[in-house]
Amino acid sequence: MTAIPVGDLKIELRKSALARRDALPAAERQAAAEAIAARPFPVAIKPGTIVSGFSPLKSEINPLPLMRRLAALGATLALPVVAGRGQPLIMRAYAFGQPLNEGVWGIREPNEDAAEVDPDILIVPLAGFDRRGHRIGYGAGYYDMTIGRLRSLKPVVAVGIAYAAQEFPEVPVTPRDERLDLVLTERDVIDFRKA
Repeated sequence: MTAIPVGDLKIELRKSALARRDALPAAERQAAAEAIAARPFPVAIKPGTIVSGFSPLKSEINPLPLMRRLAALGATLALPVVAGRGQPLIMRAYAFGQPLNEGVWGIREPNEDAAEVDPDILIVPLAGFDRRGHRIGYGAGYYDMTIGRLRSLKPVVAVGIAYAAQEFPEVPVTPRDERLDLVLTERDVIDFRKA
């Protein structure tokens, strides 16, 4: 019997995770985003703490309610910009109301003149996750590279946000995969920092 390659397992898991996510009604997706934003955030936000979020794509959980709340607590916000395949994301300063450009895959991102920043907290999109802090992304490794680069510079907290329906018993892992510190869903705050 031959083992299935990790890459193939990830592809199948990603398909299943995205199907679960896509099956959630729009009202349920919005309620989940609001529930996450309404809870106390599990990481201290001091004035000037830089928090990177993301512009939601398709049926991804919407991080904007959480980002608005963190900005109200004094966080400085940032959004990712794709620099190129095989490169970490560039995080650029962002404030609500500023114009955004359409980037790779139609993702909204800050203008080139927005300051490049190194976030203290990253709100990370994902397709699926497990209770060990592992995530399935979209396959290009942008967030793994970005988290790795930032962790080489300073302490950084990587916070995945997702619907509870995106949880799996186990996510396959490769050496390049970066572990999350927390996952927030509409049901749970899952903290891996003590594990």
